[in-house]
Amino acid sequence: MAGLKQTQSVENKHKLSNTLRNWLPILHSSLSELGAAMNPFIDGNPVVEVKSGYEEEFEKKIPRKIISGQVNNSRTEQIEALTIQKRSLYEVLDEQIGAPLFPTPISQSIAFFVVENLDENGYYEGDSEAFCLKHNISIEEFEKIRQRFAHVEPVGIAAKDLAESFIFQLDSSEISDEAYPLCVEVINNMKEIHSYSNNTRFSEVMHVINTFKNPPAIEYQEESSHVVPDLMIYFNEDENIEVKLNDAYYPTIFIDTNYAVEHEFISQKIKEAKSLVDALDMRKATLYKVGLMIVEYQYEFFTGGAIMPLTLKTLADEFGHNPSTISRAIANKYIACDRGVLAMKEFFTTAIDEDVSNAAIKEFLIGLIKGENKIKPLSDIKLLDLIETKFKVKMVRRTIAKYRKQLNIAGSSERKKLYHLH
Repeated sequence: MAGLKQTQSVENKHKLSNTLRNWLPILHSSLSELGAAMNPFIDGNPVVEVKSGYEEEFEKKIPRKIISGQVNNSRTEQIEALTIQKRSLYEVLDEQIGAPLFPTPISQSIAFFVVENLDENGYYEGDSEAFCLKHNISIEEFEKIRQRFAHVEPVGIAAKDLAESFIFQLDSSEISDEAYPLCVEVINNMKEIHSYSNNTRFSEVMHVINTFKNPPAIEYQEESSHVVPDLMIYFNEDENIEVKLNDAYYPTIFIDTNYAVEHEFISQKIKEAKSLVDALDMRKATLYKVGLMIVEYQYEFFTGGAIMPLTLKTLADEFGHNPSTISRAIANKYIACDRGVLAMKEFFTTAIDEDVSNAAIKEFLIGLIKGENKIKPLSDIKLLDLIETKFKVKMVRRTIAKYRKQLNIAGSSERKKLYHLH
């Protein structure tokens, strides 16, 4: 009897090991990529049949509370917004890293490093000096390669700042040869833009500049509304908050356990198929638990408030996993709620102090800029004072400048010029 129990224990352990091995790639993939992530476990398995979750009608899968919360869209657009996946910025860039722009191994290494160090607006913010030191190349050689991004789509990407992004875009524009020099001068001296207004080519220059993307990654910042959400969080008819797994989009696995041929190979394939089903269930259980914990920690957000401080370590401690595992688990995962479709990672923000997240301060900062006096825009010092008063925190001016840059908000003097132009 003891021998039988030991054998069962080994078999259970082996089954769990197989499930865990399958679970990680399935957990790390986005919902729209789940089918592709499962293919390696399905190919060559004659006992498995998979039905895609996308074959069902879209509308039946989306709670009405979420649809009604998506304003300014037609009903068709609302449904498509939660189901259509666009290619990411990184996929688009990855396809262009090669000949003729980046033909050599070192040029490709530089290009990949640049792409890996783009901020959310598409600007390059990597440590070029450290890269050059590690690869024993000069900063001039590095910059020569980075400048080739002027010929990469979307044009303007990988520039260091707004002016350089506009220069990248200028070279792809249809500006006349006569207006080109003036446009370069205006871009590099935006603060004094009025001094050029009497130039006969000024109107053409401003027309061209107004066609530029600002920020360069703007088309891809809206992608969160074009993905398939893993979770839907909304208030139900009883006004209780509900976390719903978007399992209608999950592939359905059918296993033919009555396969006509009795053979060890078939038995093994049935075991592998069952392990895959277990892994899929583990993915659902893990993400559902993540959703419940996000609601617990970010309840105020779902009732109209700000996102509160929450670190990956907090979640990792609850799960008993390493923070890096949680980081990969929430990557490319989205939550649909009546405030929009948000990436899971957006719910994890560092704290300025115990009760205030940097996300809340950035949101407040955006509101201040939107409501400011266009004739006398708020300086960083004034913004700092208003933020410290609002949140009862102590900060420094350079942090405000850093947040402005991250949000692609110009300084007060430049904003004043732009307001006047508009």
